[in-house]
Amino acid sequence: MRHRVAGKKLGRKTAHRLMMFRNMVTSLLDKESVQTTVDRAKAVRPIAEKIITLGKRDSLHARRQALAFVKDPAVVSKLFSTLAPRFAQRPGGYTRIIKLDFRPGDGAQKAIIELVGSEYKPSKKESRKDKKSEKAPEAEKSEK
Repeated sequence: MRHRVAGKKLGRKTAHRLMMFRNMVTSLLDKESVQTTVDRAKAVRPIAEKIITLGKRDSLHARRQALAFVKDPAVVSKLFSTLAPRFAQRPGGYTRIIKLDFRPGDGAQKAIIELVGSEYKPSKKESRKDKKSEKAPEAEKSEK
C-alpha cells in the first residue's frame, strides 16, 4: 500500500530525480519558462515556489540555502535582485502550468511551466483580413 507516500518517482532513481529537479528549477529561474511534460512540471512547481520564497526573505541564510539548491550564482543573484522584488506583494502562486499537445514519440502530454509575469505568447499566424487591412492604408497613402 502507498499510504502517505507523496510525489511521483518519474521513472528515475532518487539522485537522478533530484538533479533533474535542480536543473529544471535553475532553468526556470534563468529563462522564466521551461517546456517539459505535465508530470515533471507538477513535480517542479512546489520546489520552484519554495526557492522564490527564499528569495523574498533576502537574508544571508536564505541566499546560502538557495545556493545550496540552485548551484548557479548568476541565477541566485537574479532571484534576489529581480525576481524577489517582482513577487514581493504576491503571497505564493508564482508559477503557471500551461498544457500543450502530446509528444509524438511516447504520447506524453507536454506543458510549459513559467513564472507569472512572463506570459506565454503563442506564435500567431496573420490572417488574410489582417494583411488586407494593413495594405489598404498603404495604398491610400500612395494615391495621395
